[in-house]
Formats: sequence, structure tokens, C-alpha cells
Amino acid sequence: MFTGIIEEIGTIRTINRGAASAVLTIAAETVLKDVHLGDSIAVNGVCLTVTSFSKNQFTADVMHETLNRSSLGTLRPGSHVNLERAMKADGRFGGHIVSGHIDGTGTITDIKKDDNAIWYTIKTPPELMRFIIEKGSITIDGISLTVAREDKDRFQVSIIPHTAAKTILSEKKNGDMVNLENDCVGKYVAKLLQPYQGNTSGDLHSDGSSDSSSHPASSGITAEFLLQNGF
Repeated sequence: MFTGIIEEIGTIRTINRGAASAVLTIAAETVLKDVHLGDSIAVNGVCLTVTSFSKNQFTADVMHETLNRSSLGTLRPGSHVNLERAMKADGRFGGHIVSGHIDGTGTITDIKKDDNAIWYTIKTPPELMRFIIEKGSITIDGISLTVAREDKDRFQVSIIPHTAAKTILSEKKNGDMVNLENDCVGKYVAKLLQPYQGNTSGDLHSDGSSDSSSHPASSGITAEFLLQNGF
């Protein structure tokens, strides 16, 4: 688990591409101070596993699914990336709960200055916008940010000078792709509110018989189901 507080900006040294995968070698310092093989490091918000490391770099495998879901496939040698180690149990919770499992990507459509702040407008598909709410949390390239405004197909965040200086957001321009992770609390709530889709044919007993009254129909709880179960 991560918190969305970027520890340092790393640099892509090499990318070895397979048929549908890649191996990244990333130059870094801070995140390597207490690193071990198998540790998790978020790279632009994507949780990757350290497969090897030296004093000033580490490697990580990126599988096909990750390339499809994220912007990691657009990286090139020399690209800068946001880095964060997995959170320690006794660490400060500076951002919000971040899993490092990217939901999808968005596209920056507008960047404008507002005194000491910078506003970013990001367009993203409806399936991601569903979980984006004003004043809620969103992870952009691994950065924990607050949604300032939201619309039908886009949302806005406003960042302070410190965030601009310590992350790669300041390097972004219109048309650039960013990784997005929705607030996991909202995703779990939405899932739990869906009608039950389990074993609708009933529970199997040891003799192979089933109890068809054990579960509501897949369409939801019905009056018949409530009566059968004593309500």
C-alpha cells in the first residue's frame, strides 16, 4: 500500500521490450536506501516489484496487463518518473489509501496558472469519472491529490508549488497521458451496492442436493425471497 506522497523523481535508464512486456531500469537514490529484492515501489503510480538493484538503480518487470492499463508504455530512456516506496506500518499517512493498481488513464486538456497554484484539467472515460467526486481523492501518476472540480467527462486539480517542484506534473503538457487510480473506498462501496451475483441456483449440500432459497435471484432481493426466508 502507498499514500501518494512522492519521495523522489527517478529517471528511466533502459527499457528492454518483449513481445507484450518490458523490463525497466530506473535510476534512483532515496527509494533504494533500504531496498530488498521483492520490495514494492510505485512508478508513476504503478506498483512494481524490485527484481534487482544496485547503489543507484533498480529493475522491475512490467507485464502486458500493466502496459495496457497504464501510461508506462509511453516511457523512453531519459523519461522522469514519480517514485514512492510502500508505506511502513509505523509511517505517516500523508496522502490517502493508494493500492498502486491503476484503473486507467486520462489526458491533460488544459494547464493554467492561478497565482501560486497550477490548475490541470484531465479528461477521462465515464467508467473512471463515476468514482471521481468534488473534494474527493484521486491519484495522478502516483500523486495523492484532491479533486477541485468535476464534470461529465473531465475533472480538475489545483497543485501547490511544492507538488510541482517535487513531481513530474510540472513537466506535463496538453495532450499528455497520466495514470489514474480512483479512491478504493468508493470502488468497494459501488461493488457492494450491486445485486448479489453469487450461486443463484442454491447452496450445494454434502448429498449433492441444493437449497434454492439460500440466495436471492441475480436480479436482486424479491418479495418471494423475503417470504421464503422468514421475513
